[in-house]
Amino acid sequence: MVKDGLVPHNTTEENPLDSEGLYPDPGRLLREDPIDLNILKRLVGQSILSVDQFDKALVLEVCKFAALLESTEIAANHPLDGKIIITAFFEASTRTRLSFESAVLRLDGKIISIPTGMVTGVAKGESLSDIGEMFNAYGDLVVIRHTETTAVEEISRNLRLPMINAGNGSGEHPTQALADWFAILKWKPRLKEDRVSEAHQIHLGILGTPGSMRAVNSFLRTTLLFRSGIRRITIVSEMADPLGPELEGLLRESGIAFQLSNDINEVLSDLDVIYMNSIAFLGDSYKTLDSRYKLNADSNLKPDAVVLHPLARLDELDPTLDGTHHNLYFTQAHGAVFIRQALLISILNRFDRLPQKEIPLNTGN
Repeated sequence: MVKDGLVPHNTTEENPLDSEGLYPDPGRLLREDPIDLNILKRLVGQSILSVDQFDKALVLEVCKFAALLESTEIAANHPLDGKIIITAFFEASTRTRLSFESAVLRLDGKIISIPTGMVTGVAKGESLSDIGEMFNAYGDLVVIRHTETTAVEEISRNLRLPMINAGNGSGEHPTQALADWFAILKWKPRLKEDRVSEAHQIHLGILGTPGSMRAVNSFLRTTLLFRSGIRRITIVSEMADPLGPELEGLLRESGIAFQLSNDINEVLSDLDVIYMNSIAFLGDSYKTLDSRYKLNADSNLKPDAVVLHPLARLDELDPTLDGTHHNLYFTQAHGAVFIRQALLISILNRFDRLPQKEIPLNTGN
């Protein structure tokens, strides 16, 4: 047992969900690298609004904590007992809303849910700032998704509870980016190292427009924290300027080699990781996209390449890839529950509710 951190008591390489695709052993993230609780405690009482709040060390500890939660039975300890989480989804959601609610319920917390903005006072013209004031009396933490990019700022004016941004318009989706990198790090743990040899660096392809798509935006920003493991980034988009000045500036400052392309087939055979998204441009322009932006089982993928997708998908990601070892997107989606559990336990400071006989904690005392 390791005295100065958290260790899993049970890990397995088997896929407990019996779903198709790759399911890397989460224990690989923890071997000889116990969790640093002092870093995780930086999240206590904090809101999670942007990936810019995270440095590499904090991302790694959240992912390691999620790996521990994925491989350790803690439900019997009821870590969130007595806590009420408000899930306020003013925009349609399947995976994000349900994974947050699953995370809460599996930790024995309670949920007050807003499944659509039309069931709130917003339908009558109520302001988000007033709703934020009301939330203060109703729960202990708010998870919000909204169609407007400014919604997080507006509700924050009166909200005094910690808040997690579950997607704000075209802004950010920070917990999705953490789930994305949780999947990548389970697949290739050496990417967490400060020095990654060139032979183990990856060529990352991003299909989408980071400047206007929140999941891709947050994913790219998080990726820059792992620059030592990135050989090259290729952005594949039909847009002339898919990055925008801010993201392009961050990419240039990172020193990572990057390029733009309008055809994934130009670079596909050299990509190690392909991050896809449902390409939904203005109007009905999605219908005009062709094979330059789509993948299927016959695509010219490297033998060991993996594909990520935050889902939901359209026809850019063909189901014929589901049954292949390129499919990392199902484990990406399933792992999001544990990322969100890790954040909830950390923000609400429920570390003392974990099974300490099996999981020794370094409390820093």
